[in-house]
Amino acid sequence: MLGRNSARIVSGRRVSLGTYFNAFPASYWQHWTSVRQVRLTVRTTGPATVLVYRSNGSGVRQRVDTREVMGDATSHFDLALTQYSDGGWLWFDVVADEKSAVLEGAEWTTEQEPTRTGKASLGITTYNKPDYCVETLQALAASPDALEFVDRIFLVDQGTQLVADQDGYAEVAESLGEMLQVIRQPNLGGSGGFSRAMHETLQRPESDFVQLLDDDVRIEPESLRRSIVFGQYATNPVLVGGHMFDLLDRPKLHGWAEVMDEGPFMWRNLYQEKMPHDFGTANLRQSTLLHMRMDADYNGWWMCLIPLDAIRKVGLALPAFIKWDDAEFCLRAGEAGFPTVSMPGVALWHVSWVNKDDSIDWQAYFHARNRIVAGLLHSNVPRGGRLLTHSRRVDLKHLMMMQYYPVALRAQALRDVLSGPAHMRENLATAMPAARALAAAYPETTVHRDPSTVLHSRHGRQVYKKLLQNDYDNPTGVKLRIFTLTTLVAHWLHKPNPDNVAQPEVEFGKEDAHWWRLPAFDSALVSAADGSGKNIYTRDRKKYRRMLRDTMRLHSELKRRWPELQKQYRQALPELVSDKSWQQIFEEKA
Repeated sequence: MLGRNSARIVSGRRVSLGTYFNAFPASYWQHWTSVRQVRLTVRTTGPATVLVYRSNGSGVRQRVDTREVMGDATSHFDLALTQYSDGGWLWFDVVADEKSAVLEGAEWTTEQEPTRTGKASLGITTYNKPDYCVETLQALAASPDALEFVDRIFLVDQGTQLVADQDGYAEVAESLGEMLQVIRQPNLGGSGGFSRAMHETLQRPESDFVQLLDDDVRIEPESLRRSIVFGQYATNPVLVGGHMFDLLDRPKLHGWAEVMDEGPFMWRNLYQEKMPHDFGTANLRQSTLLHMRMDADYNGWWMCLIPLDAIRKVGLALPAFIKWDDAEFCLRAGEAGFPTVSMPGVALWHVSWVNKDDSIDWQAYFHARNRIVAGLLHSNVPRGGRLLTHSRRVDLKHLMMMQYYPVALRAQALRDVLSGPAHMRENLATAMPAARALAAAYPETTVHRDPSTVLHSRHGRQVYKKLLQNDYDNPTGVKLRIFTLTTLVAHWLHKPNPDNVAQPEVEFGKEDAHWWRLPAFDSALVSAADGSGKNIYTRDRKKYRRMLRDTMRLHSELKRRWPELQKQYRQALPELVSDKSWQQIFEEKA
């Protein structure tokens, strides 16, 4: 590489631009816009051959044009967007002949006018990530091509470690000038921060969109420009979502097109079994699946462009604090005629969930409550389909694993759902502190890092290694029913051995501590998800009995009252998400 836009091709070598960020996602432009012809302009120096290729939805490659060039050359290729309904990309290769050649740059353009011409305001929500935010602002300030499409940058700071106090902030703020506006407010979660950005953008006549960005990311400013341009050209207003690469393992793509399974009402990647995709192992040209046009139900708010037309029609985010606010909004927008496009070539790098397990920390409350609320609002299956069965099963697994804290949080979540929709606004600022405070009552939440504490089990890892050797694996079908029933009864009746209470009976690595292995023991030492220490899980028959009764009762009541609650939440939704309601929240919490 000679620079950001240029590269040297050594004599006799071929360089392909059929890559994720360089190829043109032809199928998405054909499907969502009225553009039917694009021009590829390639600038080269030296003797070379430029070859233009296309693919179809099955990933089959075809050459569509070839050009021999000499000296300083500018080559134009006019390419039709008429054969990509199922999928396909366009790209080009450069082959150096007897001498080395230089690719000086290339662009994909169209002479067609966009459907709308307004800019986008950026909304960055942060809580104690000032270093990431300053780096994002610096990347934007250094990218005039992207800023040409930006009206305002709203940085909503909800933390105690302020972005304004971070090294480098003063310089980048001076560079961005009036374009940057920092807003201080109490911690109202992602939904509160992003709703503030939506609210402020609604006051901007120059903006047609708000571009939401997470704080702990590394952005590619060109992706911002691409998402806004695509939004401008879309025949009808659409949400334009960005893909998510792993910040700590850069070639791995974790988030592509995300969909909602109607039965269990649970999010997942389309073709979940194929993700994450490692571009270090297989590039775009070698990855057949990635040539298909994939339609999404929603996109994570690590990066998502939302047209203001959608916000004016369906409102702002649900006051959910965190979790499901992005999915719920996209479902709501989709029902109102504003689909979500998960756009290839538009992406950022975000810390993935590989070293996290937020299903067992304070976030378990929001996972449970917001999923059920979203189901009440959008599920079309009678009584939520398998949602409540799946939710109860999650509780049973936690109980069998001696993880009582998340079960307590999930029980509170169900009680709050049953109390009616008003609680969502009332506890917006208090639910998270309350959930975190509850951890003090559950010793298994303590991560033991000090080697002087109990960091060794009575039998080490030998016991569970024997389980692995005996293929003691995830039970399914009839075996699953028998295992669950016998384990639940055993936990109800069995009193743990005092020796196992005093010191953990066995030790598990985090990846091996499955719900079908831990129940065989009275206690276990389990590595924390981030590897920082170990948690101790200990059987507690009294807690187990009480929590088992609670989860069965609460889920039964929720199923019985589902039609009534569904009516309540759907009637309350317009007020919960209205700009006026959120403005009152911002004024009350100021």
